[in-house]
Amino acid sequence: MKKYFSVFIIVALLVFQSCQPKKNIVYLSNNNFEQEVSQARYEGLHIQEGDRLQILVSAFEEIAVRPFNLSTMAATGAAGTGSGSGGSSGASEYTVTTDGTIVFPVLGSVYCKGMTKQQLKQDLESRLKRYLTDPMVTVTLSNFNFSVLGEVKGPGQKTSPTEKLNLFQAIALAGDLTYDANKTNVKLIRYSEEEARDKVISLDLSEVSIVNSPYYYLQQNDILYVEPDRNKQMSVNTNSNVDNWIKYGGIGLGLFTLILSLTRK
Repeated sequence: MKKYFSVFIIVALLVFQSCQPKKNIVYLSNNNFEQEVSQARYEGLHIQEGDRLQILVSAFEEIAVRPFNLSTMAATGAAGTGSGSGGSSGASEYTVTTDGTIVFPVLGSVYCKGMTKQQLKQDLESRLKRYLTDPMVTVTLSNFNFSVLGEVKGPGQKTSPTEKLNLFQAIALAGDLTYDANKTNVKLIRYSEEEARDKVISLDLSEVSIVNSPYYYLQQNDILYVEPDRNKQMSVNTNSNVDNWIKYGGIGLGLFTLILSLTRK
């Protein structure tokens, strides 16, 4: 009787352990306001090598503006070469080269790597004042790509419809996290121009203070990796061990049967 009672206790403990609620499944569930964080400020995207920029120049005199827009130059048959083409808005597209520049009509090579769109806008307007009265420049990034990997429902490279993208919007574009995701240790991989290398930042999505993190807003080409929680990692290891036991047990049983049949002959 005592033997059966001990077995019952062990089974009950295993069932109780399996029925315990899963931790860290709720976003913004912890209010750790004592943690010192930097205030999140959206300062705009920083232009990187390979970015495609839509740039439109406008001014009071429409004819005077034409030489500075590749699209209008092409439409009027104007001579010249460039690295972009016009879009439906009349803007011209320029690709940032490996040396961080774009080739702009009349102005020539313009360095823009590391600038925000606002900084490039101001730089171009300052240069264009030599040729135009009150020039206005509009700069738009047309290839804001990022990647989400790991425990999300739709992993892969994503394209954002907006340039102001935060962590939760990025995860939403990936179909949200899976049930097995570890929300307390999401890795953000971002290239640092200053250090010339990729940096890995750990983020806790269960903390309310994440909205104040300097990494709350994504930059183009960022990578988010959502690792599985401890339960998922343990279950994978357990399943792997069980598979090995079954495999080797089957081999052992087969050898035992073969030896037994040979000894009986």
